[in-house]
Amino acid sequence: MKFAVIGGTGLIGSQVVRNLNAAGHEAVPHSQSTGVDVISGQGLDEAVAGADVVVNLTNSPTFDEASLAFFRTSMTTLLAAAQKGGVGHFVILSIVGVDQVPELDYYRAKALQEDILAAGPIAYSIVRATQFMEFMDAVLSWTADGDTVRLPATPIQPIASKDVAAAVAEVAAGAPLGGIRNIAGPEVFPLDELGRITLSHKGDSRTVVTDRTAGMFAAVRGDVLTDKDAHLAPTRYTDWL
Repeated sequence: MKFAVIGGTGLIGSQVVRNLNAAGHEAVPHSQSTGVDVISGQGLDEAVAGADVVVNLTNSPTFDEASLAFFRTSMTTLLAAAQKGGVGHFVILSIVGVDQVPELDYYRAKALQEDILAAGPIAYSIVRATQFMEFMDAVLSWTADGDTVRLPATPIQPIASKDVAAAVAEVAAGAPLGGIRNIAGPEVFPLDELGRITLSHKGDSRTVVTDRTAGMFAAVRGDVLTDKDAHLAPTRYTDWL
């Protein structure tokens, strides 16, 4: 099969391309660096021409309210190009619990992306993943202040990017789900404890202070970002570290 992987040079996209090609398919990465712009539509018709499947792994450059406009425009543009090109399956990567945190602009934007895809003209699949292990350094940096890092005790079920990429490639190569597949790491941690584990492993002497008002994940209520009934990936956080 032929795959057009939009956002195919990023953390997940590059691994999806590699996995699909290793399985004997033809997966071609596309991004701004290859001349494809999902907002203006530049290069899109050529990128999806002849593709059986489009995998859209592009992401908004910001996490604020502007992300809504990004996903609205990019999905509309991509779906039009894919329909014109006769694409039979359209896949996106989203977030477990994305529709349960309306307080976060970015989560509302990703939920909008899902809705646009589901209402669109092409058979589709949505892969929802829990938080990437690779993002913990960024999460720690958001609320770092001198010798302390403030984090809420929000339950998190971290998953390795390689496991996310494997799941996306598997879904993309299969029949359209017409719905959602949740994938997650094998363990759940309170975010503050995950921070302590991370700093300890790195030999970082900073202290994690539990603060239910700190950072983006303070807006999350309960355990909506976890799913013990999801397809569980094999990589444990301490092994990944």
